[in-house]
Amino acid sequence: MKTQENTGPELAAALAQAGEGRGIEREAALLLYAKASTDDLLRIAGDVRARGKGTVVSYSKKVFIPLTTLCRDYCSYCTFRKDPGEPGASFMTPEEVLALAETARQAGCKEALFSLGDQPERIFPEAREFLRQQGYSRTLDYAAAMCELVLERTGLLPHANPGVMDRAALERFRESNASVGLMLENVSARLLRDGGPHAKAPDKVPALRLRTIEEAGKLSMAFTTGILIGIGETLEDRVDSLLAIRELHRRYGHVQEVIVQNFRAKPEIPMAGHPDPTLEEMLRTVAMARLVLGGEMNLQAPPNLSYEDFPRLLEAGINDWGGISPVTRDFINPEAAWPQIALLRQETEARGFVLRERLALYPEYLARAEFLAPGVRRRALPLSDEKGYAREDAVAVQAAP
Repeated sequence: MKTQENTGPELAAALAQAGEGRGIEREAALLLYAKASTDDLLRIAGDVRARGKGTVVSYSKKVFIPLTTLCRDYCSYCTFRKDPGEPGASFMTPEEVLALAETARQAGCKEALFSLGDQPERIFPEAREFLRQQGYSRTLDYAAAMCELVLERTGLLPHANPGVMDRAALERFRESNASVGLMLENVSARLLRDGGPHAKAPDKVPALRLRTIEEAGKLSMAFTTGILIGIGETLEDRVDSLLAIRELHRRYGHVQEVIVQNFRAKPEIPMAGHPDPTLEEMLRTVAMARLVLGGEMNLQAPPNLSYEDFPRLLEAGINDWGGISPVTRDFINPEAAWPQIALLRQETEARGFVLRERLALYPEYLARAEFLAPGVRRRALPLSDEKGYAREDAVAVQAAP
């Protein structure tokens, strides 16, 4: 790893502050990001993770349910979204959703991750017609109904990731979801300018996404969010995005995990020629996230997006691998296969950690009654052990039709 030359007192003070594990402020974060050696960042981030999280590294055995690939946003890095008429452009019917969820239940999954495009009914008549046939006017309402169906019929715990949500949608999702998610991605409005990755993505306005996260906090909903690096943002943008997440968590205590996700170029996207972040850049950013967010936050980086180098992410202070599916691919990054759980365990334990399966809700949130609706808690508790992790031998209970 390269070492950058700066041993001044300001850098030493920032390193010492970071080592306390309480979360560093903007000035110290930018100094460390720019000047600290990678060795120092990883060492301190690892120490902070060890004090805050011990040696347990978790993952969730999930099924990925791509409810609809139609989306009104045209992000320059996305392969998931489709327009009507394109191959793969569709809504899943309730029957298809249930069939996939049941396959996952039989495979031992406990989480149903619902991913879908943002508000396609706003621009596509085909989306409005499908929703009308199902008895809904909004994709958000249809998604909530499918979460309810999966929870009741299969016992899988839904985690909805449907884009920007208003309070009414969040209130309904709360009744069936163990947790919900929305990637903040970045707080920089500059990325919305012409030629930027979010220029044609009205739902990527940072204020809208921050408002969704805040509304979930007001409703005591366990929330997953994170940043996407390598799409044209600056180091300052990354730090500011992490600080915005931290501020909302300090206010409401509901951000159960933060993801640091790295951009990967694909041939079919407008950003096909844009360079991927290097492994060292990813490691430094993950370590900085740990130092900004502190030792108590659950920090995740997707293993499949670092390919064979994924075990190196443990050096940077993560304590979670995210959702790993034995039955479905990563539809957001279809070229990047998830590692087999056996390999994940082997590589994790070879580095002195203990791999534990978790639910869609982290143990510390499962222990707090206010973070789960009664119907979800009734389904979640039999799947968890005395420490709040998943019972790996447990199987979600199927209900009668």
